[in-house]
Amino acid sequence: MKKLILTCLSATVFFASCNQGAKNSEGNTTENTTSATADSNDGIGKMDFKETVYDFGNIKEGEVVKHVFKFENTGTSPVILSQVSASCGCTTPTYTTTPILPGKEGEITVEFNSAGQVGQQQKIITIASNAESNITTVQLKGTVEAI
Repeated sequence: MKKLILTCLSATVFFASCNQGAKNSEGNTTENTTSATADSNDGIGKMDFKETVYDFGNIKEGEVVKHVFKFENTGTSPVILSQVSASCGCTTPTYTTTPILPGKEGEITVEFNSAGQVGQQQKIITIASNAESNITTVQLKGTVEAI
């Protein structure tokens, strides 16, 4: 009976020490993952726009203005645009959906439909990204003349 108890106790100690080794191994893996993540976040992307305001001048009501805002990633990590939205339903943005690597260019194309938009216009396009400035804006402006 003593042998059986001693064998069970030995087995328990053995499995406990094996399990502790697995925990340490997992802990090291977590630390390595955390370090790798920290290293990859050391750099940051930066959007450098060629222009942030586009003045389309005077147009007739009903005309559609299309403009492409180009930017270069002058940072050290890829820039990912997560959302691009306009201040008005008359303005539709489309944008680069793949990561923009350092030194490469991305685009935000904006279409403004001037139907029903007579007078001075200023349309703000808001860009959310992982770049240095998480929220950036560009704008279209001009005058729509009634027909």
